[in-house]
Amino acid sequence: MNPYQSLDERYFWSPAVAQKNMFDIERLWEPKFRIGPRAPVATFGSCFAQHIGRALKGRGFNWMDAEPAPTGLPADVAKTFGFGVFSARTGNIYTASLLAQWVGWALGDSAPPEEVWEKDGRFYDPFRPVIEPGGFASAQEMLAGREMAIEAFRKCITEARVFVFTLGLTESWFNREEGHEYPMCPGTAAGEFDADRHEFRNQDYVFIRRKLVEAIRRMRQANPRLSVLLTVSPVPLTATMSGNHVLLATTESKAVLRAVAGSVSRALPFVDYFPSYEIISSTPYRGSFFEPNQRGVNPAGVAHVMDMFFACLMAKYPLPVATGKKPGKAKGDVACEEALLAAFGTKAGG
Repeated sequence: MNPYQSLDERYFWSPAVAQKNMFDIERLWEPKFRIGPRAPVATFGSCFAQHIGRALKGRGFNWMDAEPAPTGLPADVAKTFGFGVFSARTGNIYTASLLAQWVGWALGDSAPPEEVWEKDGRFYDPFRPVIEPGGFASAQEMLAGREMAIEAFRKCITEARVFVFTLGLTESWFNREEGHEYPMCPGTAAGEFDADRHEFRNQDYVFIRRKLVEAIRRMRQANPRLSVLLTVSPVPLTATMSGNHVLLATTESKAVLRAVAGSVSRALPFVDYFPSYEIISSTPYRGSFFEPNQRGVNPAGVAHVMDMFFACLMAKYPLPVATGKKPGKAKGDVACEEALLAAFGTKAGG
């Protein structure tokens, strides 16, 4: 008798994966904690986090919208201006260190820089560069808008029961002089690039794990009831500054992020990991959940991920049959700032 002989079939590749239709692969997730329909859930992170928030709302769960759109604003316009995309108008938070930066601002551990980007009389927020597509009318308006987002983010930390965060990138840009991090390279969506001030950093496992744990522990200090659900975005890099081919850079980046998420979720009892990355990117799914550009996730992929999420959740923590709404049609379109880099690749290619 050896230890493998007593294992369930889901621990063996052949019966759990190879012998199954890809849509019949199941039990990929054993949730650590219940997410009840009334529990406030905040969602932040990379592009793919938007799908989770949308699905929670569509199924009748209590998705937090701490910074709602003005009354009467059409839905498409609201989305363009960052309303209803994440639980606050932070824009994409691609890295664990950027999450830690936002947490520090929200909980008063540090003050956000008063850096402002100006072009043609319009003002842009370096930390939310596409949140106001045409720019703000004044620096004061921009700073006031940022403070509103920080306050909404603080509310998400202190009032949520579950904080969902999707890790997206290891590649990042910092202000060399002051040490703060930008969500995008200055000079892409807004601002001007200055090689003397702006520094590229490809973050490693140790740094990312330290920053993620720092952010989570600080949030738990402010809200001891908070649970954290980590995911890794399956969306490949649009472009890389690593010096490697973009395919290699993507593979390394996702491997590091996945390793961090797994390590932190094993180490902390109030942190869990949901495998959206594996469901989209793993070999059994044969790339069928990607758009023709082999980067964007198609609606069928989004729907399958979220169906798996709720199936696993309900299998362990059943809800009454009448609870929740019937989910609407999955949408593949998300607000992804990093995708703007594709425009520069097009120019480079002639």
